[in-house]
Amino acid sequence: MVTPSADRTRYDRATAHLDAPLAIVDLEAFDANAEDLVRRAAGKPIRVASKSVRVRALLERVLRMDGFQGIMSFTLAESIWLAQAGFDDILLAYPSADRAGYAELAADPKLAGAISVLLDDPAQLDLIDAARGAGTEEIRVCLELDTALHLLGGRIRIGARRSPLRTPEALAEFARLVQQRRGFRVVGLMAYEGHIAGVGDSIAGRPFRSRAVQLMQRTARAELAQRRAAVVRAVREVADLEFVNGGGTGSVESTVAEDAVTEVAAGSGLYVPRLFDNYRSFHGRPAALFAQPVVRRPGVGVVTVLGGGYPASGAAGADRSPVPYLPQGLRYDSQEGAGEVQTPLLGSVADDLLIGDKVWFRHAKAGELFERFAEVRLIEGDQVVETVPTYRGEGRTFL
Repeated sequence: MVTPSADRTRYDRATAHLDAPLAIVDLEAFDANAEDLVRRAAGKPIRVASKSVRVRALLERVLRMDGFQGIMSFTLAESIWLAQAGFDDILLAYPSADRAGYAELAADPKLAGAISVLLDDPAQLDLIDAARGAGTEEIRVCLELDTALHLLGGRIRIGARRSPLRTPEALAEFARLVQQRRGFRVVGLMAYEGHIAGVGDSIAGRPFRSRAVQLMQRTARAELAQRRAAVVRAVREVADLEFVNGGGTGSVESTVAEDAVTEVAAGSGLYVPRLFDNYRSFHGRPAALFAQPVVRRPGVGVVTVLGGGYPASGAAGADRSPVPYLPQGLRYDSQEGAGEVQTPLLGSVADDLLIGDKVWFRHAKAGELFERFAEVRLIEGDQVVETVPTYRGEGRTFL
């Protein structure tokens, strides 16, 4: 069992010659997390969510491992860039209004063969047709099922507001519309149960909330499994589905248990950011960290590090802030939190830190960390074995 203090020693040694701020990925932890995801997937392939990685070298690394197959991308521009870089099985998991991207997709047989785009509205078909210009390549289409749990006759909704398509009849009708439209072909179905995959069910210090989440998720899993199976049967009567994608890092076991699902998506589980600490089903190793330097010692039990105010997306709250991780025992000043330019950190351990020492943080989410850095150091043991660019470091800021 690797201890946090041992990890801190390794990271400090590996980066002793480097000034912070900097970002690292611990390859031993990354690979162990990948192996655990494969174990949890029980033989079904894992499609890697690129938004949770955002480092091309690490996408290549994980896709070389047995058990991983294909990428789940987040913008059309990113999808095209990845296809041009040699990735050949890309599912764009969010609708796009990128007219220039659709024109490029429809004009290039290699891109059209590598990328499947997500649609859930006839107006999206119209947008693509208007954008394709002279491009005649067939567009591969993935339909999205709304997975939200509806209670009390729909008066209560639990889950992300995504697709308007919810019932087997609605999905089959839209699939039929796509199939009848020249230049389009339905190849897949996607259903992301974010209220199961992205909500921790074992929240430290909150037993009643944890039990409420567990009850909600048990109800949601049963409802969705039945409905997803019915949807897949209905759509298969209209189109030959190459894949049925579902789930995420937090729901791997329950998602792959459904016969209707052919593959599961995951990405955050490779890095294990702080929002993934609250699950009973798995416990990964933090693999992606960033370091900020100590630049002040304002008094006893206080140090100040440079910057670090890297909030995650979602509803604003304390759980969206990074957390000081190593050395253990540091906390934010409640009056300042994680600052844009400076961040005071409190705790008795602060008295052991000197000017120039590194404090290691975990981000709340996964890939969003690497929008803050142009490069990431890859660490094995107590050495930096490679420095690779992030998406941003390659000049790509897709969102």
